[in-house]
Amino acid sequence: HLISGLAVIAAVSPLFEEWLERCHGVLTYRLTQVFTGHGSFGRFLFLIGREETPGCHHCEDRPEDMVAHTLAVCPAWAEHRRVLRDVVGDGALSRPALLQAMVRSERDWDAVSSFCEAVMLAKEEAGRLRERTSRPSRRERHSGRRGSRDDLRPPSRPVRAARRVPRASQRAIRPPQMGPSRADA
Repeated sequence: HLISGLAVIAAVSPLFEEWLERCHGVLTYRLTQVFTGHGSFGRFLFLIGREETPGCHHCEDRPEDMVAHTLAVCPAWAEHRRVLRDVVGDGALSRPALLQAMVRSERDWDAVSSFCEAVMLAKEEAGRLRERTSRPSRRERHSGRRGSRDDLRPPSRPVRAARRVPRASQRAIRPPQMGPSRADA
């Protein structure tokens, strides 16, 4: 995960001042996924145990699904890339190139944001569909005693009820009430 952080730093550093001084654009969840590589990318999901392989589910030859593959190569996103290139130009679609486009203008920011939102949402939906229709992932198989976080069934072992203290004992442990002392009587 350190490599992803270093990639973001390397991409932002040359235009750090422009990034800070821009008056447009808001980072979204899916923009952040693209710039960090921590999202619906086969390589990342494989590293965290959510996928069996790092390969791209949208390509026949299953190359490693990383940010660079999603941005510039994967045929599943060709139409989204065409729309993005119509706005930002025909240059390379890499993290540094997208960041440069984003600081250039609000129009470019919106085009990059729309691309990331559409592609990442489609990848997330495809991943959810795969999870519902395939055998359990490594994470689900090795999730320990808690089970799946989506499993809302009661625990398999009955939960013991707390031991109830008899009423007489409860009275015995109450603090004494303040009243006249025996010395006053």
